[in-house]
Amino acid sequence: MSLMVLSCGKKETSPEQEVGTNAPRVEVEAPAEETAAVSDDPMQNKGIGPVSSVEIPAEIDQDMAAKGKATFETKCTACHKPDVKFIGPAPKGILERRSPEWVMNMILNPEEMIQKDPIAKQLLAEANGAPMANQNLTEEEARQVLEYFRTIE
Repeated sequence: MSLMVLSCGKKETSPEQEVGTNAPRVEVEAPAEETAAVSDDPMQNKGIGPVSSVEIPAEIDQDMAAKGKATFETKCTACHKPDVKFIGPAPKGILERRSPEWVMNMILNPEEMIQKDPIAKQLLAEANGAPMANQNLTEEEARQVLEYFRTIE
């Protein structure tokens, strides 16, 4: 049995997990005007965080991708599987759906992203209110993970 609590106030409450679980409850702020003004094109949304620009060369850097794969396997596979939805979405094809900046900002700054970014809020709802954990990766590690995502077929 699930319970969803909504109000007309300035905060929304995510759907709660089944009674008896220890899942965290996440409060999500109503979108600010600037967040609401984000383009309808998800590829134009760079997210919220330290990354404002990412250069993606045509050729995949295999060394960087290998390091990213190792980081992904160590820190991310509890919730993400490379090519199928698990608790969180599959990273396969992510760069066809999201900008590289958005992906890196979601990795580096998940708390603020799920509070303010409309796409991240939607993903939180699709994950039944289970927020993405901040794995405290560096920008370099996040870029390596992004490079690994490019190799997933």
